[in-house]
Amino acid sequence: MAPTPTSDSRPEICFFDLETTVPQRRGQGYSILEFGAILVCPKRLVELHSYSSLVRPDDLSFVSPASVRCNGITREAVVSAPSFSEIADEVHDLLHGRVWAGHNIVRFDCVRIREAFEKIGRAPPEPKGIIDSLALLTQRFGRRAGNMKMATLANYFEIGVQSHRSLDDVRMNLEVVKYCATVLLLESSLPDILTGNPQGSPISQSSDDGKSSPEQPSPNMHTLSSSPTSENVPNLSPAGVGNSEHHPRISLLTHHIGGANADVSNPVQPDPFNMGLLRNEIKTEALQSDVTMEEKTEQESQDIDIAEGSSSYAGFLALDEVSLTSVNASLVPYYHGTQRIKLLHENDGLQLFCPCLRVRFGVNGKFLNQGGWPRLSFVVDASPSLCEILNACDNAAKTIFEDCRSSSVWKPIVGRNYRYINNPTVRLHIPTVANDNIARYAAEIHQKDSSGTVQKLVFSKFDAAELGNLIRGGIFVDAFFSLDTYDYQQNAGIRLVAKKLVIHSD
Repeated sequence: MAPTPTSDSRPEICFFDLETTVPQRRGQGYSILEFGAILVCPKRLVELHSYSSLVRPDDLSFVSPASVRCNGITREAVVSAPSFSEIADEVHDLLHGRVWAGHNIVRFDCVRIREAFEKIGRAPPEPKGIIDSLALLTQRFGRRAGNMKMATLANYFEIGVQSHRSLDDVRMNLEVVKYCATVLLLESSLPDILTGNPQGSPISQSSDDGKSSPEQPSPNMHTLSSSPTSENVPNLSPAGVGNSEHHPRISLLTHHIGGANADVSNPVQPDPFNMGLLRNEIKTEALQSDVTMEEKTEQESQDIDIAEGSSSYAGFLALDEVSLTSVNASLVPYYHGTQRIKLLHENDGLQLFCPCLRVRFGVNGKFLNQGGWPRLSFVVDASPSLCEILNACDNAAKTIFEDCRSSSVWKPIVGRNYRYINNPTVRLHIPTVANDNIARYAAEIHQKDSSGTVQKLVFSKFDAAELGNLIRGGIFVDAFFSLDTYDYQQNAGIRLVAKKLVIHSD
């Protein structure tokens, strides 16, 4: 038997991607339809080896029309493909003991790989480290390119159209990382006068107040020099796609800054392009809030982060104050020419106040956000008047969504599972934020006793179980919430995001 390779003997980075079915009902889960991976040299970022294979799911009926719309993989394409158990040895050999890299792999691809191996009764491969380019680029590159989807980033850098096929997507992922690293390197190296963001340039301009923003590099980035000489600006050529002699020579794993002109006055400053330094950070640091994931804008983040002691909730409409004919949706500016769907009542953003909502299912915290914290939500019964308003919102937003020609499947906001539940239901999300690896609830949470006295709850720590004991099935809550649209992982719709909750005591 060949010896098990050690991490030292497997220095390559494995960029990988999965194409899967789209679950059509609760509890169905995902089935892998395609696996694709490339092994990349971390010193030169050149492709050393590639592998891809279609995968036949256990049940071909899982390949639904919605699934085909996402990636173009039909039942006919996979009917003769190997099952996952037949390619498991190859997949395990590619992944085990290597650094894994990909776009949104922490929350999706890594989970699907583990599920697939557990399903066939085998121990899953274990990574030496994980580089999730969605978290990494959102944190370091900012949202200058828009919603940070792979297709949006590829369009921003004009390097092609995403095919939603595994091998093509991992190669595009690598090129996007190179482009982003190149822009960041130039921004930290060139004089300020050259970062004025001319039209069509991805280089951002520093803000006047000197604070870090999503559209500029972090103020603690290491500046190599005030003069871009040939000695301190690497020979980077992102346009030379496919030419291994001109790929950026940036190591993702080492911590060495080096260079004769490096700033030796502050030797402990981090290398801004050292992605290895960020591997653990990616797993532990939330990107701001999990409310709308990739789609959340900076302005929305500020809206969600309610100040301590805030008691003003002007702008939240009671249900009887809403006119259905005044409910509409509009595309509003996003970042750098992109747009998003916003729900309006007349000309104002629609936010609702609903008293005495009966909790059907208590707090669910089994899903995690980008920082590894539970993504909290609970289900309440929806009254007929609330359903009418939400249906009007659904119709208005869906009309614009369909005009945008997204490949995602629109999910109705009102749940109507009358087989098990007599009443229509909706899900309320409790946003969380994390600062310095300390998470907290981004919604104000109060408790009302039997006498009607309302008291704000102060939590000493983030504890999903503690919150679950407060918000449980059968109790009532008063909820102030916003209606935010999302388009994420081939699902789209409207999400109800709590700004303030008042929990009724038993």
